Amino acid sequence: ATAFVETPGGVVNYAGTARIDGVPGTHAPININFEDVAGSSCGALLPTGNVVDEVLGVQVTCIDNGMPVVCLNASDFGISGYETPAELEANAELKARVEEIRLAVGPLMNLGDATNKTVPKMSLLAPAQDGGLLSTRTFIPHRVHESIGVLGAVSVATACMLEGSVAAQIAGLDTVGSSLEVEVEHPTGFFTVQMEV
Repeated sequence: ATAFVETPGGVVNYAGTARIDGVPGTHAPININFEDVAGSSCGALLPTGNVVDEVLGVQVTCIDNGMPVVCLNASDFGISGYETPAELEANAELKARVEEIRLAVGPLMNLGDATNKTVPKMSLLAPAQDGGLLSTRTFIPHRVHESIGVLGAVSVATACMLEGSVAAQIAGLDTVGSSLEVEVEHPTGFFTVQMEV
C-alpha cells in the first residue's frame, strides 16, 4: 500500500474537506493505493473462476481484492438491506442462512473449512439510499460491522466493476469505464473507493 500525503511547499497539509464517517471533523485527503492485492488470501481475484456462482440456491459473487468477500443480494434473504446491525444480529434465521452459505463457499474460495475463520466476510448488498453506488451490511463473519472494513470496501467496489456480478447488478452498472469513484454506503455513512482498471 502506498499512501499519498499532501505536502505543498514541503509541509504536510492537514486542512481539507475529506471526511471519514465515524471520525469527527474534516481533513486533507490521504489516498491509499493498494497494488497487487488481488487474490492475496484466495489465490485469485475470482477464486471460483466465475463472476457469479449459485450456492445453496443463492447467486453470489466471491471476490478477493485484499479481503475475501462474498457479495449477496439482501433481497434474496427477505430483507431490505437497510436494517441496522442490531436488527440483523437479532434475526436468527438470517444469521443461520448467511453462515450456511459462508461455510459452503469456504472451500470454493480456497479457504478450506471456514468454521473457525474470520473470512470470508459476507456482504449483503442493496440499492443505494444516500447517493452512493450501493448499500452494504457486512457480517465479519458473525457480527454485523457498524461500517465496513477498508479492504472489504475495496473488494465490494471491485465487484461493482465486474460486468454481471451481484454487486454490478444491484448498482445498476451495465458497463464500466477505466476508472470509477465508488461510494460504498454502510450503516454509519459511506466509504469512497477510487477504482482504476
